[in-house]
Amino acid sequence: MTLPIKPKAYKSEIKPVWCPGCGHFSVLSALTKALAYLQIPKHKIGFISGIGCSSRIPAYVNSYGFHGIHGRGLAMASGLKAARPDLHVIVAGGDGDGFSIGGNHFIHACRRNMDMLYIVMDNQVYGMTKGQASPTTDPDWVNKLTPHGSQLRPFEPLGIALASGASFIARGFSGDPSAMSKLLVEAMEHPGFSFVQVLSPCKTFRPEQVQWKQQVHTAFAESTDDPILAAQRIHGDDGMGTGIVYQNQLPVWSLPHDTHEDTDIDAIEAEFLL
Repeated sequence: MTLPIKPKAYKSEIKPVWCPGCGHFSVLSALTKALAYLQIPKHKIGFISGIGCSSRIPAYVNSYGFHGIHGRGLAMASGLKAARPDLHVIVAGGDGDGFSIGGNHFIHACRRNMDMLYIVMDNQVYGMTKGQASPTTDPDWVNKLTPHGSQLRPFEPLGIALASGASFIARGFSGDPSAMSKLLVEAMEHPGFSFVQVLSPCKTFRPEQVQWKQQVHTAFAESTDDPILAAQRIHGDDGMGTGIVYQNQLPVWSLPHDTHEDTDIDAIEAEFLL
């Protein structure tokens, strides 16, 4: 008889170095609970990230993982999933990592609709590099680096994901880890590219975000497979609504099965000889 894997077993011996009160702690907790609920073997998980506070998370999970370079998490994860379709591939990052330097990879990962989960912990600031405005920061947010605000309209991540072809789009809140865990379970069970934006407050550089606890509300009690209705939901929301916005059964991209069999490395190398 195989004993069930407990959430604690998915946590590594490395202790998080996030600031006290950071929302990312709750995301880690919700993720390990979701993995335990699904009983995914630890050796069957490939956890990839880019750069940033949130991108440290693969080190805190007891699985195979790779802490990559800025904005390239989805590119590396796509290669991994193509080569090892048997793995449960999870990608994590932040709003800067995912929507700035990684924005192009985000668009095309949605378009490919490979079977993987992408979690973006969005705190509307570059936390690791001391508080610059990110692509999701309000244009009038003032600090020492942007004394007049960025004066740039923020990205709408859910809208970009929908327009780019993602088949599962949702928003969660780190302050409600139980709901987050349930959301991640549904995202991992979905066949295709699952994008989950997590509102995860940064108490160090955005202390006003502690008010999100009072502002967050359930806006998408039931998902829709109608992209027009999903677009109306996204653009009619105040950015604080949580739930599954859109879920559809779309073609999932993968390499032909026979490309994974009997790979001859010497033959591949020979193709590159001049």
